[in-house]
Amino acid sequence: MFDIIAVDISGRHKVKDEYLMVCASVAASVTADHIEKVNQVAIRSFRSNSAPDILYVVKMVEDTVSELKFSGTIVTEAGDFYNKPQWLIDNMFTHDFKYQESLSERRCIEIAHHVSLSSRKLLLKELGIQ
Repeated sequence: MFDIIAVDISGRHKVKDEYLMVCASVAASVTADHIEKVNQVAIRSFRSNSAPDILYVVKMVEDTVSELKFSGTIVTEAGDFYNKPQWLIDNMFTHDFKYQESLSERRCIEIAHHVSLSSRKLLLKELGIQ
């Protein structure tokens, strides 16, 4: 069993002249093909007037993960970092980082995706943006 922090960001497209993004991180204990336990979830929203670049995405992930009282390797889809090589992105993080490889990592990212997407929809609803 090993510990990971699966991360997903929703909303990286312009809405009413700004980017309203939500980053969700899911701390979990996993085996190669099974989620043993979801330990904690953290959610943060971010606003920007310009499209997020790689450094801003790293900042969003690091800020969201910093709210967890749980350690583990940060795991994301390669697309979250514009399909850049893992070695390039890994050097930008203060935590261990990797792209998803196993079934359990994929499942945790799916949980993070549902959390970030649902949270963003709620945020847009509360702001009166449809």
